This record gives sequence, structure tokens and C-alpha cells, in this order.
Amino acid sequence: MHQKTSLEYLLLNSYKSDLIAYIELHPEDFEELVELSVSDKQPYSWRAAWLLWSCMANNDKRIHKYIKKIIEILAYRNDNQQRELLMILQRMAISTAYEGRLFDLCINIWTNINKNSSLRFNAFKIMYAISKKYPELSSEIKLMTDDCYTGNLSDNVKKSIHKILRKQD
Repeated sequence: MHQKTSLEYLLLNSYKSDLIAYIELHPEDFEELVELSVSDKQPYSWRAAWLLWSCMANNDKRIHKYIKKIIEILAYRNDNQQRELLMILQRMAISTAYEGRLFDLCINIWTNINKNSSLRFNAFKIMYAISKKYPELSSEIKLMTDDCYTGNLSDNVKKSIHKILRKQD
């Protein structure tokens, strides 16, 4: 049987504020946190990713080397972990080399109306951010807000999407 590390134990048995404090006091465990975030070691992986985006700096240099891997594994993780990984990527500067793949992955998530609203909304935010750099994608973004894609979203998510789009106009 797998022996839990201190971090793994804490991920399952601590409140988020305590976890953030732990990482601040134990920066040597940050690398393990990132590794768990990109692994498929449930239930630790999605919780590690959930914690990571709260412990990282914007465009955190410690995460740069993982951007490619996060994008490569994104489609193969469960919805909870996907959402948290997208939240990490939103805080990073994504190289143009990865933007196309990431945009496509986000479209796949967004257009899957069976996925949860929070995951889909985070995919939409990345799609929108990429489209700001490439104006030719803005019409595609508007098409993605058709009722067939937004009909089953919560009212709050719909309002947030319309607010984002109003900024574009």
C-alpha cells in the first residue's frame, strides 16, 4: 500500500487556509504540489491543483516548465482536476506555441454541455483571453455563446459570460 506523504495527508484532512499556510512554511513541498497537480493520483491530484492556483504567483516561474504537460494531460483528467488546471493556466503567460492546442481543448470542454458549468466557464475564459490576441477568433467566440451552449448554464455563469463579452464590444 502507498505510504502517504505529509502533503497528501494534509490535502485530504485540512482546510484550504491551513494548506496555504503549510505551503508558505514549507516551500520545499511546492514541487511535490505541482507534481501531484499534473499526476493522475486521485483524490490528491485535483485537490493539489485546487491548492496550487491559490499558492502560486501570476506567471509563476516554478510552473513554466509544466505548462506543456498541463495542456497535454488536460483532456485526460476528470472534470474537477480539469477546472483547477484551467485556473492555473489562466494565471500563466501561455506561449504562442501552445495557444492553438489550448484553445482547441477549451472549445472541446465548452461545447460539451454535459460538463459542469464551472469547468465550462473556465474553459470559456481561456478561449476569450486567447481570442483577444487573435481578433479573427472573436466571431467564433460569439458563435460559442449561442443558446445551444449556454442554455443549461447557471444564471450566474450566463451573466458572467455576457459581462465578459460586453468588454469586447
